[in-house]
Amino acid sequence: MADIIINATQWTSVDHVGFSEALSQARKSYNEGGIPIGCSLISADGTVLGKGHNQRIQKSSPTLHAEIAAVEDAGRLKASTYRDCTIYTTLSPCSMCTGVILLYKIPRVVIGENKNFSMGGEDLLRQHGVKVVILDDPACTALMAQFIRQKPEEWNEDIGEV
Repeated sequence: MADIIINATQWTSVDHVGFSEALSQARKSYNEGGIPIGCSLISADGTVLGKGHNQRIQKSSPTLHAEIAAVEDAGRLKASTYRDCTIYTTLSPCSMCTGVILLYKIPRVVIGENKNFSMGGEDLLRQHGVKVVILDDPACTALMAQFIRQKPEEWNEDIGEV
């Protein structure tokens, strides 16, 4: 079972930076007419290495999810750098994004919410030793639910549903 952080006072200063950046990216995507999912890749010292948001609609890309965009924004990094990072994402990662986390052996994932979407990526991450933290953040949940109500066709396209 994942850790659930209920009270923001339990967060470290690095967690505040990482999650705030991810949520900011989600809002940016929503304001651009895109799917409101944001992500940041943060080093243990709190340095933002990469950030991004879902840009499937904005760039007509089949693969430009938030986690992929954040890793791309970070650029080419040494394998050891990833192993000292946390990836913050506003929504439970899909299979593709779970794969990038596993590929680069990112040891910790902080997920804003998993009520609107969860395809089992969390279990796969845990099986591979990744620490999964679910924030159950009301702002993430509300923003995503609002988008799904407003644009169900775009949402279903994003998650590969008919």
